[in-house]
Amino acid sequence: MLYRRGGVWWYKFRFAGKLFRESAKTSSKALARQAERKRHQNLEQAVHGIRKRTAPVTFFVAADDWMKLKKPTWAAKSYEVELRNLRHLKPVFGTLLLIDINAEDISDYQKSRLKAGASPKTINLEIGTLRAILRRHRLWAEMQPDVKMMPVREEVGIALTAEQEARLLAVCGGLRSRALLPIVTLALHTGMRRGEIQSLQWRQIDFLSRMVTVGASKTDAGSGRVIPLNEVALATLKSWATNFPDRKQEHYVFPSEHYGLTGDGKPHAKTNDVNTPIGEIKSAWESAKAKADVSCRFHDLRHTACTRLLERGASLPIVASIMGWSPSTTAKMAKRYGHIGSAVQRAALDALVQARGPAHARGRRIEEAAVDAKVES
Repeated sequence: MLYRRGGVWWYKFRFAGKLFRESAKTSSKALARQAERKRHQNLEQAVHGIRKRTAPVTFFVAADDWMKLKKPTWAAKSYEVELRNLRHLKPVFGTLLLIDINAEDISDYQKSRLKAGASPKTINLEIGTLRAILRRHRLWAEMQPDVKMMPVREEVGIALTAEQEARLLAVCGGLRSRALLPIVTLALHTGMRRGEIQSLQWRQIDFLSRMVTVGASKTDAGSGRVIPLNEVALATLKSWATNFPDRKQEHYVFPSEHYGLTGDGKPHAKTNDVNTPIGEIKSAWESAKAKADVSCRFHDLRHTACTRLLERGASLPIVASIMGWSPSTTAKMAKRYGHIGSAVQRAALDALVQARGPAHARGRRIEEAAVDAKVES
């Protein structure tokens, strides 16, 4: 059915139980009739040319179905990230049929999010969610060549100096949050992520074998990896364990706590629930950095551990197993930390010269001087 609204023709019809009322964007009735036929044809092709589940369905419905399908296989943090992405995607694409979403719509979304202040990395994550939903319905391949992800500047982490580390740890030890010091220490001496540390349960720590088994992680390679505990990490956990004499295997190592001051003004902490992991530590972390005059992210503690391992001669595969890197991340990190590996290799080769003794070194210098004299003459 065609009808006019102002000077523009619109069409209205029902297909697959859904009412379509759309503008033909033309003042010509003949062109409007062609637009209606083409729209109807596209809908029919979507039903008969693609798998049945790609029948006309809105992004709202497709997104909810996708989340239900994936939730059992995702880590809790991954699920939260996808929910956050959808909170931005649904207001824009929610009422659109999947078959109506095109590369131009995606480009407009990227521009609007960038204008709203979202970072390119955040926008790419959101487009990644949209892509996954479209791919499930076999609709991504056709538009993929026309969709460009936002360029992202790789964040280069910083490695703390020994002096910065000492200041930071000293301040952490004097804060009300008694958990901050052991959490930061473990990050520096195991390379574990903040979420991996905060979700630790006592069952994951083997004091006898000096091992910690990581639980759910950001990557499949990271989940379940076993990290040896060095003397500092082991002593930190043993000392912390004395705060929980009645601890059980299923209790969290860093449980939910609230903090206050004693009568003489000293900080104290009281456990709220050993079955609930500690919550946000951002305020304590920011306070510690400010007092210690150290500017870094919590993730830079992991970067510090990685850098020190490589500087002390650990091979990249060993570091990758400790850090829980996926194969693709390992390849990327090989480029990022390549300069450290080169320095270690050079130092190792220089040691060969030192091992041959001073007599050989003097002879070598005499030979080099003779060669230089010939070149100059």
